[in-house]
Amino acid sequence: MTMLETSTTATESLTRRERVVLAELAEDVTLEEIATRLFVTRNTVKSQVRSVYRKIGVSTRTDAVAWARAHGIR
Repeated sequence: MTMLETSTTATESLTRRERVVLAELAEDVTLEEIATRLFVTRNTVKSQVRSVYRKIGVSTRTDAVAWARAHGIR
């Protein structure tokens, strides 16, 4: 599997909500603020963030935001 195929697979494996959370991470807001915006708990956002990180193969918010921008997610 090539790097492009891997990133395409990762992009496709994200749920709609995970894409929303990933886009929100690019904003200068806390997880609590993201949770408030999305009408969920902070723990729900934390779980979704962990899932996104695992699926796209990153371990930091900075890396996740860079990955999102490179893949056209806000």
